[in-house]
Amino acid sequence: MTFQSPFEDFVLNSLAAIGGLLDKLDYVAGLRRGDGNYAHWGLARVHGENAAHEAAGEAHRRLFSRVLSTPLAHLLDETAQSQPAGSLGLDPYLEYLAQRLSLLAPPGAERGPVLHLNSVLHALSALARARCHTSRQAS
Repeated sequence: MTFQSPFEDFVLNSLAAIGGLLDKLDYVAGLRRGDGNYAHWGLARVHGENAAHEAAGEAHRRLFSRVLSTPLAHLLDETAQSQPAGSLGLDPYLEYLAQRLSLLAPPGAERGPVLHLNSVLHALSALARARCHTSRQAS
Protein backbone atom coordinates (compact mmCIF):
# COMPACT_ATOMS: atom_id res chain seq x y z
CA MET A 1 0.00 0.00 0.00
CA THR A 2 1.33 3.41 -0.94
CA PHE A 3 0.92 6.10 1.68
CA GLN A 4 0.06 9.55 0.46
CA SER A 5 0.25 12.84 2.24
CA PRO A 6 -3.12 14.55 2.72
CA PHE A 7 -2.18 17.00 -0.06
CA GLU A 8 -1.23 14.21 -2.48
CA ASP A 9 -4.40 12.32 -1.60
CA PHE A 10 -6.51 15.41 -2.28
CA VAL A 11 -4.80 16.22 -5.58
CA LEU A 12 -4.62 12.65 -6.90
CA ASN A 13 -8.03 11.45 -5.78
CA SER A 14 -10.32 14.47 -5.58
CA LEU A 15 -8.95 17.11 -7.93
CA ALA A 16 -7.87 14.66 -10.63
CA ALA A 17 -11.53 13.88 -11.27
CA ILE A 18 -12.31 17.51 -12.11
CA GLY A 19 -11.63 18.88 -15.60
CA GLY A 20 -10.02 22.29 -15.91
CA LEU A 21 -8.19 24.71 -13.66
CA LEU A 22 -11.15 27.05 -13.19
CA ASP A 23 -13.41 24.09 -12.38
CA LYS A 24 -10.88 22.81 -9.85
CA LEU A 25 -10.55 26.29 -8.33
CA ASP A 26 -14.33 26.59 -8.04
CA TYR A 27 -14.55 23.14 -6.44
CA VAL A 28 -11.90 23.88 -3.81
CA ALA A 29 -13.43 27.31 -3.09
CA GLY A 30 -16.75 25.53 -2.53
CA LEU A 31 -15.18 23.40 0.21
CA ARG A 32 -14.54 26.48 2.33
CA ARG A 33 -17.12 26.94 5.08
CA GLY A 34 -18.28 30.20 6.60
CA ASP A 35 -15.65 29.92 9.35
CA GLY A 36 -12.89 29.84 6.71
CA ASN A 37 -12.03 26.17 7.21
CA TYR A 38 -12.18 23.69 4.36
CA ALA A 39 -14.41 20.67 4.81
CA HIS A 40 -13.83 17.47 2.83
CA TRP A 41 -15.50 14.50 4.48
CA GLY A 42 -13.43 11.72 2.87
CA LEU A 43 -10.11 13.45 3.36
CA ALA A 44 -10.96 14.29 6.97
CA ARG A 45 -11.99 10.70 7.61
CA VAL A 46 -8.63 9.38 6.40
CA HIS A 47 -6.26 12.13 7.55
CA GLY A 48 -8.17 14.15 10.16
CA GLU A 49 -9.98 17.48 9.88
CA ASN A 50 -6.94 19.68 10.38
CA ALA A 51 -4.90 17.84 7.75
CA ALA A 52 -7.83 17.98 5.32
CA HIS A 53 -8.17 21.72 5.92
CA GLU A 54 -4.43 22.27 5.35
CA ALA A 55 -4.37 20.14 2.18
CA ALA A 56 -7.38 21.89 0.65
CA GLY A 57 -5.99 25.31 1.61
CA GLU A 58 -2.64 24.52 -0.04
CA ALA A 59 -4.41 23.25 -3.15
CA HIS A 60 -6.52 26.42 -3.23
CA ARG A 61 -3.44 28.66 -3.10
CA ARG A 62 -1.63 26.66 -5.80
CA LEU A 63 -4.65 26.52 -8.11
CA PHE A 64 -5.23 30.25 -7.74
CA SER A 65 -1.62 30.90 -8.70
CA ARG A 66 -1.77 28.47 -11.64
CA VAL A 67 -4.91 30.11 -13.01
CA LEU A 68 -3.21 33.50 -12.90
CA SER A 69 -0.16 32.21 -14.76
CA THR A 70 -1.96 30.14 -17.42
CA PRO A 71 -2.36 31.64 -20.91
CA LEU A 72 -5.87 32.89 -21.61
CA ALA A 73 -6.20 30.76 -24.76
CA HIS A 74 -5.54 27.61 -22.74
CA LEU A 75 -8.00 28.61 -19.99
CA LEU A 76 -10.66 29.44 -22.59
CA ASP A 77 -10.29 26.12 -24.43
CA GLU A 78 -10.22 24.16 -21.18
CA THR A 79 -13.24 25.97 -19.74
CA ALA A 80 -15.24 25.71 -22.97
CA GLN A 81 -14.85 21.91 -22.76
CA SER A 82 -15.76 21.69 -19.08
CA GLN A 83 -18.91 20.03 -17.79
CA PRO A 84 -20.25 23.15 -16.01
CA ALA A 85 -19.82 25.26 -19.15
CA GLY A 86 -21.54 22.52 -21.13
CA SER A 87 -24.55 22.59 -18.80
CA LEU A 88 -24.82 26.35 -18.33
CA GLY A 89 -23.17 27.67 -21.45
CA LEU A 90 -19.70 29.19 -21.48
CA ASP A 91 -20.62 32.83 -20.95
CA PRO A 92 -23.09 32.14 -18.10
CA TYR A 93 -20.50 29.88 -16.44
CA LEU A 94 -17.84 32.59 -16.64
CA GLU A 95 -20.36 35.09 -15.20
CA TYR A 96 -21.08 32.63 -12.36
CA LEU A 97 -17.35 32.43 -11.63
CA ALA A 98 -16.99 36.23 -11.71
CA GLN A 99 -19.80 36.50 -9.13
CA ARG A 100 -17.85 34.10 -6.88
CA LEU A 101 -14.62 36.09 -7.15
CA SER A 102 -14.23 36.62 -3.40
CA LEU A 103 -14.63 32.87 -2.81
CA LEU A 104 -12.32 31.85 -5.64
CA ALA A 105 -9.46 33.78 -4.06
CA PRO A 106 -7.85 31.87 -1.21
CA PRO A 107 -7.94 33.40 2.28
CA GLY A 108 -5.35 36.11 2.69
CA ALA A 109 -4.95 36.74 -1.04
CA GLU A 110 -3.63 40.23 -1.76
CA ARG A 111 -5.83 42.70 -3.63
CA GLY A 112 -3.62 42.67 -6.76
CA PRO A 113 -3.98 38.96 -7.51
CA VAL A 114 -7.72 39.11 -6.83
CA LEU A 115 -8.04 41.97 -9.33
CA HIS A 116 -5.89 39.94 -11.74
CA LEU A 117 -8.33 37.00 -11.46
CA ASN A 118 -11.21 39.39 -12.07
CA SER A 119 -9.45 40.62 -15.23
CA VAL A 120 -8.82 37.05 -16.36
CA LEU A 121 -12.51 36.16 -15.97
CA HIS A 122 -13.62 39.29 -17.84
CA ALA A 123 -11.09 38.65 -20.62
CA LEU A 124 -12.25 35.04 -20.95
CA SER A 125 -15.84 36.21 -21.18
CA ALA A 126 -14.97 38.74 -23.90
CA LEU A 127 -12.96 36.12 -25.80
CA ALA A 128 -15.83 33.63 -25.53
CA ARG A 129 -18.30 36.18 -26.93
CA ALA A 130 -15.89 37.09 -29.73
CA ARG A 131 -15.36 33.42 -30.55
CA CYS A 132 -19.11 32.84 -30.67
CA HIS A 133 -19.66 35.95 -32.81
CA THR A 134 -16.87 34.93 -35.22
CA SER A 135 -18.17 31.38 -35.59
CA ARG A 136 -21.71 32.66 -36.31
CA GLN A 137 -20.37 35.00 -39.01
CA ALA A 138 -18.41 32.15 -40.62
CA SER A 139 -21.54 29.97 -40.86
